[in-house]
Amino acid sequence: MSGSYRAGPRSRASFEAEQRLIAPGIQRLATLAGIAMVRGRGAVLEDADGRTYIDFMAGVAVASLGHSHPAWVEAVTAQARELAVGSFTTRARLELLELLSSLLPETLGRVQFYSGGAEAVEAALRLARAYTGKFEVVGFWGGFHGKTGGVLPLIGDPFKRGWGPLAGGIHLVPYADCYRCPLGASHPSCGLGCLDLARRQIRAATAGSIAAVLVEPMQGTAGNVIPPPEWLAGVRDVAREFGALLIADEMITGFGRTGRMFGYEHSGVVPDVMTIGKGFGGGFPISGVIAGDEIVGADPWSRPSSSSSSYGGNPLAAAAALATVRTIVEERLHVRAAELGRTMLERLRAMQKRVAWIGDVRGEGLLVGMDLVTDRNTKEPLPRAITEEIYRRCLAGGLLVMAYGPRVRINP
Repeated sequence: MSGSYRAGPRSRASFEAEQRLIAPGIQRLATLAGIAMVRGRGAVLEDADGRTYIDFMAGVAVASLGHSHPAWVEAVTAQARELAVGSFTTRARLELLELLSSLLPETLGRVQFYSGGAEAVEAALRLARAYTGKFEVVGFWGGFHGKTGGVLPLIGDPFKRGWGPLAGGIHLVPYADCYRCPLGASHPSCGLGCLDLARRQIRAATAGSIAAVLVEPMQGTAGNVIPPPEWLAGVRDVAREFGALLIADEMITGFGRTGRMFGYEHSGVVPDVMTIGKGFGGGFPISGVIAGDEIVGADPWSRPSSSSSSYGGNPLAAAAALATVRTIVEERLHVRAAELGRTMLERLRAMQKRVAWIGDVRGEGLLVGMDLVTDRNTKEPLPRAITEEIYRRCLAGGLLVMAYGPRVRINP
């Protein structure tokens, strides 16, 4: 690797040995760094050479309690001694369901568990199709919902290049990415013209059989993009106009990261269906689909085994998620995220005044993004060769942050 950072000898040896055996395609930031991590405590990671890093990535918003939180470790260890797998009722799963019920409105009162985010989103789309009897799905430019076949058409480049032909019935419309507005307008004078463009696209490009509008309340992979708070209400109205369910993908925004327990709370818009994951398990793979009684009763989704998953809600995953969510609630970590997020935005905006290539700073809670540009007027993105060097220099300074592209993501 070139640049100012070079992994230590133990890390390099492990990384190079692994590269000879593991298939290509792992996360870009891992291949750029070449680090072998050995442990994490709180917000600090340690590599095989004893170097430490402040973690502003959290496994891409997964480690919602930080690394190795005592309550999480104790819960997972205790459950592993008793029972790890199976679909039968367990105390941990029941208590997890009861806790989720206490945090959500009645219209989001029923939960089905899965393991990965894409699996849950695909299940949510099957649910929407079962309930509405329709088949098309509307997603958004810049969206990310996983890389499995059913959701691959819903994500943006470059992830789906070279995979065609992709599944049909999927239509993408503009997201409210105000810094890079597709209409070249400015908020609030724009009047959310992106919603009118979405309506026109849906009328022109679809067969008129919209089962779901799938949206991230705030986009993660696109660069931690924060839309205007009133925009989600407009998206809900679009879904209603076309007789579709509104599905909120809360993988990134759920469980306190944005300063509220769920991202949709910033807009006051309660979705028809919600998907959860990532920070839900605090580091253990668990995801879920949440909806109301009427929707989850749709046939064929509600038939025995029709919406199940081998690992969904297994005892070990349920124990991990229960410890995670309980700790977030008891320690009021969503409030803490709001406080720390305000401080971070203040400091980054002060930095923006001094650094010409910081074009935009945005965030809600500890979901923070920046655009790095060559010129603030043209907003031309900073070349990747430069941003990768920024990433390496952050590593050299002991900071792990998703700064390897022109849209920086900060997810402590």
